[in-house]
Amino acid sequence: MRFPATSDGFGFATRGRIGCLRPTLKLLDRYLLAEWLKMLGLLLAATIGLLLITALSDKLRELIDVGAGAGDILLYFATLMPSYLTLVLPLSMLLSLLFVLGKLHRNNELTAIRAAGLNIFATTRSLWLAGLFFCGVSLLLNSSVVPWSVETSRSLLERFEFRAEAEQKGGDTLGLVSSVAFDNRPQNRMWFINRYSRYSGKSFGVTVSELDPQRREKTRLMAREATYDAGQRAWTFRDGRELWFDPELGELLRSVSFAEKTVPHFREDPALMLLIDRRPQDLSFNELQRITDYFHAEHNPKVLRYEVRYYSVMFSTLGPLIVIAIAVPFAVSGVRVSPAVGVSKSIGLFFVYYLLSSLATILGGKGLVEPVWAAAMPNLAMIGIAAWFFGRMR
Repeated sequence: MRFPATSDGFGFATRGRIGCLRPTLKLLDRYLLAEWLKMLGLLLAATIGLLLITALSDKLRELIDVGAGAGDILLYFATLMPSYLTLVLPLSMLLSLLFVLGKLHRNNELTAIRAAGLNIFATTRSLWLAGLFFCGVSLLLNSSVVPWSVETSRSLLERFEFRAEAEQKGGDTLGLVSSVAFDNRPQNRMWFINRYSRYSGKSFGVTVSELDPQRREKTRLMAREATYDAGQRAWTFRDGRELWFDPELGELLRSVSFAEKTVPHFREDPALMLLIDRRPQDLSFNELQRITDYFHAEHNPKVLRYEVRYYSVMFSTLGPLIVIAIAVPFAVSGVRVSPAVGVSKSIGLFFVYYLLSSLATILGGKGLVEPVWAAAMPNLAMIGIAAWFFGRMR
């Protein structure tokens, strides 16, 4: 496709013919945006297809082993794939921009546009506006779509596992998690659950110790079984015993057994307890927020790793604009022979980005760099590279 050409190529010959610039700008905006979006759609489909093949090789055998049918497998992967969108969107944007802008450059169309008096920002303004739109899309993905995808696909896999286990075991013993420990420092309570069933929500072999401000034990509640009512936000213990201690001497003062006891001020959510030992990259944005709030409240140093991941997800919403800022000078100033040149450079640039991300994560997780700055470092580095490329264009 080419722009409508006259003797001067675009319907105007000098910079003074401003009246001709406006319709040409609108035509250029539509043309450039349409070409880019077509290529972006193709690359997104291809990249998601590759990730789907990878996910199939990783999860298909596991799904078959737990007895998942064709419908279950289709449902699982349909809910899983949206979680990859934030990974493939920046790379697909960069490659598609390099291809489209490199094609215009090789055909001397950008040269003709700039000779007509349009600077590079005016020429690519539709791309910048689209970048702002995709920043909003990234925000929506990170705040809603990806958390839903991560949590729903995980719960589906657990449900398939529970169904397979149900053929051999009772309902209360499905999806057992052993040795769940939880230290609620703001409320001075320590929990230990011998076994917790993710299927029934029942806990077995529960011990809860209430401590004084000096972290000395005041009471201890032990029960054979316990359940959490999410609606009432309260725990009910069955077949147990409650002990009272003298915090100063550590001596047992009183012991009372009970058949059933509901404790309204015990509000710890078992879902949060199970998140404590998960890797930050395995958690959704909403789960990261919950766990960072909890660790902050108890001043736990573990919060650093989760904070770095939390802020990284937030900063990733600026990715589309950073990609455009890199791709425009990259394509316009350097890609003349083959799109493979720009593609290879972009892959190398993304490799540098992920190296910086890994380094920043390590530094932030060890407390050597503030988590917010550790998360911002890779993005600031890419902004600096983009500024350097734009400087070279002048």
